[in-house]
Amino acid sequence: MPENRSSTRTFRMAASGTRLQHLGLALGTACLLGACAVPIGSPGYAGFDPAAAQERQGWYDADAAIGDGFLTEGLERITARVQADIDAGRLPGAVLLMARGDQIVYEKALGARNPASGWPMSTDAIFRIYSMTKPIVSVGAMMLVEEGRLQLDDPVSRYLPEMGNLKVGVEKPGADGKPLLTQVPTVRDMTIHDLLRHTSGLTYGVFGKSLVKSKYLDAGIASGKLSNAEMVRALGKLPLAYQPGSTWEYGRSTDVLGAVIEKVSGQPLDVYLEERILRPLKMPDTGFWVELSRQDRIAEPFARDPDTGKPVKMLEVRTKPVFLSGGGGMVSTAHDYLRFAQMLLNGGELEGARLLAPETVGFMLSDHLAGVRGPAYLPGPGYGFGLGFAVRLATGEASTPGTIGDANWGGAGGTYFWIDPMRNLAAIWMMQAPGQRVHYRMLFRNMVYGAMN
Repeated sequence: MPENRSSTRTFRMAASGTRLQHLGLALGTACLLGACAVPIGSPGYAGFDPAAAQERQGWYDADAAIGDGFLTEGLERITARVQADIDAGRLPGAVLLMARGDQIVYEKALGARNPASGWPMSTDAIFRIYSMTKPIVSVGAMMLVEEGRLQLDDPVSRYLPEMGNLKVGVEKPGADGKPLLTQVPTVRDMTIHDLLRHTSGLTYGVFGKSLVKSKYLDAGIASGKLSNAEMVRALGKLPLAYQPGSTWEYGRSTDVLGAVIEKVSGQPLDVYLEERILRPLKMPDTGFWVELSRQDRIAEPFARDPDTGKPVKMLEVRTKPVFLSGGGGMVSTAHDYLRFAQMLLNGGELEGARLLAPETVGFMLSDHLAGVRGPAYLPGPGYGFGLGFAVRLATGEASTPGTIGDANWGGAGGTYFWIDPMRNLAAIWMMQAPGQRVHYRMLFRNMVYGAMN
């Protein structure tokens, strides 16, 4: 039986006041660029003062801000709650990790890494992170923007000709009264900006039902048997679900963005991300598959969902995939992903490795939707969407606590992360329980903020 490993990495980061000042200025710059729609006193304002903003919201405590700001009993409550659910068979196991300032303030590996074998969970367990791939790929795209090799208003067809001259599917009643799919030209081209904010018109085909979404499912794009180039050719033959720019629709946008990165960089997506992001940030356990020597660390789900009794199926990550999915194909560990989150909190830099300018990070963490929504708007009330992340626009409205300017995203397998620049907080939740993912995202957020002093 493999040993129960524990990671003890430390982070060398700027003092919290400096980091918050830099990110506040960066977010302010993003507003000047026209991508921000948040009020004065939020991180999107160029004169942002975190302490003053917190005081206005009525919960800033200068004494608590000196330390890590968490109550011991509050953190113990989190551990007890999650362990009780593991004991009750609600989830196989989880890794919980939080950092504030330059300190890891909470780290737990609970339950089983592999419920079939009984191997205990470890802090270096490797998880399928699915859509938490998207923020990483979005950062990779913005690095190309900074280098002048890509622009947000570029038509996607400039790099992928197959995505030109697309049609939009429109349902009309047929002679027999049943819906009939017709196709109309796009009003404008799909852009790189659309791919980053999910307004491209592309869909997964699983959030709601329509004739267009049925076509996506029938095309076999989700089979994993197509390369990025083959996926793009297949998508180019399908109608869009919506006019570009008109609707937020969760779909193949970031997969196509990955194909754009391959075309612009001249490298396979896995190689580009390894060289430009993963290696500089020292994220050795993050990638698109798990090498043989590390496969004993893969976290596994229950064989059957505890609520529905249906078999739980997850990505096969033990061999290199044909499809390097920029939207959902990666694996990672809690510590690796924390390093990525800390880079964002630091304004694009970690331990001397700078990926992005602070202004670019602020631009990414600003709302880019200007009120655009869709039938299945996953960021939820109180949140807009930036370039790869849901971004909080209001203290209220959302069903979980947070602060204006916090950013988050999760994965279908049960993983979740968020950063809260105002609180200088990064939090990572890792489990492999797809059916319970939404419940534990909300539970973790509620209990983390409830544990603050």
